[in-house]
Amino acid sequence: MPGFSPLRFLLRTLASLAVVLAAAGGVAWWWLGRPLAFPTTPYLLEVRPGASVASIGRRLADDGVIAHPAILSLYARAKGVDRTVKAGQYAFDGGLDVARLVAKLTQGDVTQTSIVFPEGVTAKEMLKRVAAEPSLARTIADRPESDVARALGIEAPSLEGQFFPDTYFYAAGSPDRALLARAHRQLRERLEAAWARRQPALPLASPYEALILASIVEKETGRAADRPAIASVLVNRLKRGMRLQADPTVIYGLGDAFDGNLRKRDLEADTPYNTYTRDGLPPTPIALPSQASLDAVVDPPSTPYLYFVARGDGTSEFSATLAEHNRAVARYQRR
Repeated sequence: MPGFSPLRFLLRTLASLAVVLAAAGGVAWWWLGRPLAFPTTPYLLEVRPGASVASIGRRLADDGVIAHPAILSLYARAKGVDRTVKAGQYAFDGGLDVARLVAKLTQGDVTQTSIVFPEGVTAKEMLKRVAAEPSLARTIADRPESDVARALGIEAPSLEGQFFPDTYFYAAGSPDRALLARAHRQLRERLEAAWARRQPALPLASPYEALILASIVEKETGRAADRPAIASVLVNRLKRGMRLQADPTVIYGLGDAFDGNLRKRDLEADTPYNTYTRDGLPPTPIALPSQASLDAVVDPPSTPYLYFVARGDGTSEFSATLAEHNRAVARYQRR
């Protein structure tokens, strides 16, 4: 019987261990590379700021996506990405394995959510929409407007008109402050660009006055094709020193007291926004104007119009004289 050899025993032990490790590695590699079983397609996963790979693994295990959440943490740690998970909402489709899932989580491959700020809404209405958006992290939208202005560095007399109406895409979990800052920056850039291409001799002293007038045009416009002519009426009236007599400014000045029916006593009630009782522009915009309204007020067409009245079908009838206007009013408003 051959004698015991420590060297031979060590070699056999190492060989056995290598076989076991290779088998274990093969199982781990198979587990990491096999497609995950998502309960729904797409499978939505919301990752909060500061979430760890371990907490995500537990969530995936609870939903039946993975059986061993610890392996997810070990894999992320081995790759050196266990502390680089990006917050947001993720949408995972079938065929995804652990390696690709971790890559998405650490690269921030999040789904995009959108919010719409319609043309012509007020800043108050817009902030309510932002504050009610469940995918946004609330930071300032539900605070007083003075706090919002301070946080965004807005030095205008009011938040009104300070955001550009558009569709904005963002990652779920993003702070509302970042979204509002983007909308304000876009408004500022577009307003500056519009002001730079303005006609000479416009009766407007600053970009802010152009913004105010554009907001009035926005609220007066029922059909997009009428917008330039409406702008020309208001510009012509300003040039002649005539009062704007714009109903939307009166309504804005009434605030919550407006019940949907504009009466003669409302037109006679003096407020800073009543352009029937006061000369010139109101003190602030009255809504979020569109790009088309900004373009219309800085480059209005040359027309003889000083008046317009709604026809009742969304279009407007334009007149150059008061007599023509009175006939149009009798035809469309008093019939």
